[in-house]
Amino acid sequence: MSIREWPELERPREKLIARGCAALSDAELIAVLLGSGVPGKDAIALGRELLGTSGGLSALLGNPGGVAQLRGIGPAKRARLIAALELARRSLAEQLTERPTLGNPTDSGDYLRAQLRHLPYEVFGCLFLDNRHRVLAFEELFRGTLDGASVHPREVVRACMRHNAAAVIFAHNHPSGVAEPSPADRALTHELQAVLQLIGVRVLDHLVIGIGVPVSMAARGLL
Repeated sequence: MSIREWPELERPREKLIARGCAALSDAELIAVLLGSGVPGKDAIALGRELLGTSGGLSALLGNPGGVAQLRGIGPAKRARLIAALELARRSLAEQLTERPTLGNPTDSGDYLRAQLRHLPYEVFGCLFLDNRHRVLAFEELFRGTLDGASVHPREVVRACMRHNAAAVIFAHNHPSGVAEPSPADRALTHELQAVLQLIGVRVLDHLVIGIGVPVSMAARGLL
């Protein structure tokens, strides 16, 4: 039986309109984006397969190449999934820039997690702030592999000068999913603190992004 033959309020699209997004599972939300399934598999079953084979929602949306390899996921369906992720990121960015100031790691953690968590390689990024801790910009500064990213302090200094930043929050992801600051992470943070202090830029935090809540080095007393 196809989804069109289901009772109306059990169909994903109709359920979303009648009861809101919270009433739908991840697979049902994906089904709404896909619009249709493939022969022998409805859109919800296809959504479940996508989630199962990709390793979860974040991995699915963050890996377009993996989506394209599954039967029935053509350019149009793939584009809808990628667009959904980008809209979510932009919404988080908008919420972040509308805050008057950043008062704690939670304020920036959700946004930075959305930017970095899904990536299969390591990225070091920086959130640039003015002297009232209002967001100026976020920039991906260095990209590496599963073994780490090479971060050059002089490039961080140049980026701070370019954005006229008074303070920064660093963030990098651990593709392994283990959000625990390594000795190298701590050493790098202290090196960058010392360099940026020379130009009057404060390092407020360094967030390590993995599975779950980002780990704040400031909250750990490591800054």
